[in-house]
Amino acid sequence: MKYKGISILYDDNHILVVNKPNGLLSQKDNTGDDSIIEILKEFIKEKYNKPGNVFLGSVHRLDRPTSGVMVFAKTSKALTRLTVALKNKEFDKRYFAIVEGKIREFEGRLTHFLIKNTRKNTVSAFAQPKNGAKKAVLAYKLLSIYGEYSLLDINILTGRPHQIRVQLREELSPIYGDIKYGAKFRKGDKNICLHCHSLSFEHPIKKERMTFNALPDFNNCIWNYFIKYLS
Repeated sequence: MKYKGISILYDDNHILVVNKPNGLLSQKDNTGDDSIIEILKEFIKEKYNKPGNVFLGSVHRLDRPTSGVMVFAKTSKALTRLTVALKNKEFDKRYFAIVEGKIREFEGRLTHFLIKNTRKNTVSAFAQPKNGAKKAVLAYKLLSIYGEYSLLDINILTGRPHQIRVQLREELSPIYGDIKYGAKFRKGDKNICLHCHSLSFEHPIKKERMTFNALPDFNNCIWNYFIKYLS
């Protein structure tokens, strides 16, 4: 089902799993724009007819111009357990990314050391360790090339801000539409072709391994070039 443009993938007493559209904040920031967490609190209030405040905990984030699968905790116990599991690298997160140019290597592993500039909200990547830098690792596979664009499947092995965006820019090629990290072309809606298509984790209460999958928005013509490789 959908609620205000957000696809609800799973909902029980403990967790809520959704497919976040790009352009939507994961959490409130200084822009004053609505975030997905406020919208989902409205969804819970309406669905369950709950008065007063609704608890909904943010387990992880996706950048505003990025879309894909997210899990939220509906209880404090679930939030604590999921946060610990994320910290212990027990989540499996996979992304589709369309980058500019033709990628030569069929697969690879990228390792960098990242430093975030909080004032500019940008991240710099370095090949060697630096003071204050955090190690970032991802693995990628080339799925297809169409014209001057390449489709990658990415397994993110560490969770760092802007990690995929800056690592791809540094070693391969910028993500389509990602002007902040070197893209030549910008989409009209300011979003980028980066989508979390699969999220796997252990349910915090049931202790069952769960995997959720979601496709990107095919109203974006660039994704349509690769439609047969995305399903």
